[in-house]
Amino acid sequence: MKNGRSTDRAWADQAIRKIAAENNRSADTHLYSVPLPEHWGVQLYLKDESTHRSGSLKHRLARSLFLFGLVNGWIREGTTIVEASSGSTAVSEAYFAQLLGLPFVAVMTRTTSPEKISLIEQFGGSCLLVDHASEVYAAAEEVAATSNGHYMDQFTYAERATDWRGNNNIAESIFQQLALEEHPVPRWIVVGAGTGGTSATIGRYLRYHSHDTELAVVDPENSAFYPGWRDGVPGFSTGLPSRIEGIGRPRMEPSFIPSVIDRMVQVPDAASVAAMRHLHTVADLHAGPSTGTNLWGVWQLAAEMIAEGRRGSIVSLMCDGGDRYTGSYYNPEWLARQGLDPEPHEAVINRFFESGLWSA
Repeated sequence: MKNGRSTDRAWADQAIRKIAAENNRSADTHLYSVPLPEHWGVQLYLKDESTHRSGSLKHRLARSLFLFGLVNGWIREGTTIVEASSGSTAVSEAYFAQLLGLPFVAVMTRTTSPEKISLIEQFGGSCLLVDHASEVYAAAEEVAATSNGHYMDQFTYAERATDWRGNNNIAESIFQQLALEEHPVPRWIVVGAGTGGTSATIGRYLRYHSHDTELAVVDPENSAFYPGWRDGVPGFSTGLPSRIEGIGRPRMEPSFIPSVIDRMVQVPDAASVAAMRHLHTVADLHAGPSTGTNLWGVWQLAAEMIAEGRRGSIVSLMCDGGDRYTGSYYNPEWLARQGLDPEPHEAVINRFFESGLWSA
C-alpha cells in the first residue's frame, strides 16, 4: 500500500505540474474597450474568454476543477473523468483530460451544438447524449460509477474550486487590467450563470476587497436562477432546459450563491441573439449567445447610468466565440425553427444607441 500511495502521489505531482505549466505558458485574455457614444460618459469593457486554448470562459473552471480533484485525491492515473454539461465546460475538461492522458465522457442533451460535440471529440473525449437537461446529473453519476471514474460535478464544486480571494482568478485579472483606465473600479460587472461559479467568485472578490462595484447576473428564459433569486427559494426548479447554451439551468445549482448578487435581469432568448448580432455589427466581435445575454443586461444598466448622469464603467464577459454556433444561433432557418425572432429586440438596441434611452 505504501508503494501504491507513492505511485499515486508521484502521478498527481506530475499532473499538477502539467496543469501549472499550461497556465504559465498561457497569456491572459484580452479586455476589450467597446466603443460607445462619448457623451454617454459610460465605458464598456468585454473580457474575451474565447481566446483560451479550449475556447471559452470554462477553461478557467476546468483547470480549477482538475486541480481540486487532484489535490483531494479523487483523480488518479487512469481515472475516467465524467461531467454533466451544456457543452462548453465539457470542451474545456476534455482538453485538460487529454493533457493528462485521462479518458473523458461528457453527458449532455441532444440539443448541444454539433460544433461543441466535435470539439470534445477532437480533444479525445466521448459524448453521451440524453433527451432532457434534468437527466444529465443522474446519467453522469451512473457513468462514473460503472467506469470507476470521477464525476467532476461542476454544478456543485464550481464555487469552491476557485480561490475567490485572488490567485489569478477572473475578478483579479479584470481589476489588474482596468488599473490604468479612467474608471478603474467599474460601476457594474455583468455575468451570466451556468454553474454559478463565476458569479460566486466575482461577488466574493468584490466584497473581500471592498470594491464599490455591484454585480448583476443575467438569466435566460426557463432558467431557475432568476425566479429562485427573486423569491428567495434556494431549491427552486423550472424543470425546463435553457435555449441559450452555456447559461441557465432547470434547477438552482449548489454553486449558485444568491447572496453575493446585487441585481438579476431576466433576458428574453431572442434578445440574447439580437445583442450577440449587434455586437458583431458595432465592434466586429463574433461572440456566442450567452455574451448577448450579458449585453442585454449591460445596455439596461448603461441607460440607468446615463439617466442619472453618472459617469463610469461596466465590465462584462465574451464567454465564447461565435464559430461554435454557425449552424444554430447565427443561422436564420434554425432560429425560425426555434421560434426566435431577434429583429424586434434589435430595434430596441438600435433605438437605445440613437437616444441613450431604454424602452424595451
